[in-house]
Amino acid sequence: MELKAIPLTIPEGCNLILGQTHFIKTVEDLYEILVGTSAQVKFGLAFCEASGPCLIRVAGNDSALQEVAIANAQTVAAGHSFIIVMREAFPINFLNGIKQCPEVCTIYCATANPVEVIVAETAQGRGILGVVDGFSPKGVEGPEEVTARKDLLRRFGYKL
Repeated sequence: MELKAIPLTIPEGCNLILGQTHFIKTVEDLYEILVGTSAQVKFGLAFCEASGPCLIRVAGNDSALQEVAIANAQTVAAGHSFIIVMREAFPINFLNGIKQCPEVCTIYCATANPVEVIVAETAQGRGILGVVDGFSPKGVEGPEEVTARKDLLRRFGYKL
């Protein structure tokens, strides 16, 4: 078995959701969840089929983001994984819907940070072990950082 740390591409101003699923129907179900949750979200979705023709199945409403999702899926190449690259929306607005999708088994991350996917490769194929999302902590927040965090949440409209 070989372990690999695979960096994903996240375009400027975008977020990414990486997860594990178990059925080809996921592509259409995740598409419906995304557009049903937000009319303005722009996204590309790629799903790595793990049996039969083992194709990368694709959906979305933004061709450039679909291409980024495809490139990330090709790089990770782990069966039954999915990658959503989105713009003009935040993952937090979609995560409950995605988690409730019957086919979804796991969400590894939802981020705009640099992310590396830790992949195990065997003779059979590849599997995701986890992710490195962003960077290690550099300290503990103080009063100024608390104020900045609260201001950010209010600027995004998540708090009054």
